[in-house]
Amino acid sequence: MLWSFRHRKTALRAWKRWLAWAMRSRLEPIRRAAMLIKEHLAGIVTAIVTRTTNAAAEGINSRIQWIKKMACGFRNRERFRNAIYFHLGGLDLHPQLSNVTHTDS
Repeated sequence: MLWSFRHRKTALRAWKRWLAWAMRSRLEPIRRAAMLIKEHLAGIVTAIVTRTTNAAAEGINSRIQWIKKMACGFRNRERFRNAIYFHLGGLDLHPQLSNVTHTDS
């Protein structure tokens, strides 16, 4: 229920109600979790309301780690950066064929 809100006010109200319950709990792990959630509550509510994740960033990071693994290391940061740009830059490396033909004159 806490993860299904669409409006910030209702999500914040529900989370604060849960936090109040958790802080009254006699179980120390629940209280520690509540303190951690309280510190990050604004970000948690924003993620719930906007339905955003860091999946895209994790996907890019996974591909960068693959590039690093396949290269077995790089001599310097510049070469590593160039490899990332080459593989993930989204460049079209296939030139379009033009109508110009070469003839012997």
